Amino acid sequence: MTSPLPVLAAGSLRLAFTPLMQRFTQATGIAVDVKYGPAGLLKERIEAGEPCALFASANRAHPQALLAANKAHSAHTFAWNRLSLTARHKANWLDLLRDPTLRIGTSTPGCDPSGDYTWALFDGLERLEPGLGEELKKRALQLVGGRETLSVPKGELASAWVIRQGLAEVFIGYAHYGLALADQPDVLSIAIPDEHNILCEYQLAVLSQAPEARSLAEFITDREGQDILTAAGFLPATFR
Repeated sequence: MTSPLPVLAAGSLRLAFTPLMQRFTQATGIAVDVKYGPAGLLKERIEAGEPCALFASANRAHPQALLAANKAHSAHTFAWNRLSLTARHKANWLDLLRDPTLRIGTSTPGCDPSGDYTWALFDGLERLEPGLGEELKKRALQLVGGRETLSVPKGELASAWVIRQGLAEVFIGYAHYGLALADQPDVLSIAIPDEHNILCEYQLAVLSQAPEARSLAEFITDREGQDILTAAGFLPATFR
């Protein structure tokens, strides 16, 4: 029996990749073993020698670094995303961030691209309202996505779980989770207007020359894989 294809993928892809990988295996007979985590930490595991045929990152920087280091054979953009807020009650997104009484949860810059994108959002807000972005960087609680941050229970959405645990009143994360949050009775997703938002690029790094790895990369970037990703709330590879 052939060993499953080892894949490392950003945790934000779990809701989309679970049905995507099932469909790929049904269509090809190729078994896949996917491990999820913060993309920055996954890249470190690859660099340390962990077996990986395909790396699905929530940014382009990590796949491009592996490509430059000759650890990857190719890199391909396969989806886009944006940021949004999660909170208990509907409110203007900027008013929530301006409110100094609200604790703001984020992921961890450096370890997780979601944190990097959030800091880029803060930089944009600093240009919009001098002082606001720097204040937000100081107030932000880096609760998930780091080496020693909280472990979110299996099956929970990080943003909803953080708020329910009373760890923050607002959480900044990926906008595609808005679809899943729509089913939550006590929290909701609050959109950030495109003109102030961050466009988040997702890239694949193909690290193996095995035909199975190329087949999976092609499946993700072709129509069926793209349909599954967009159904999960991602923007397609052709978005930009």
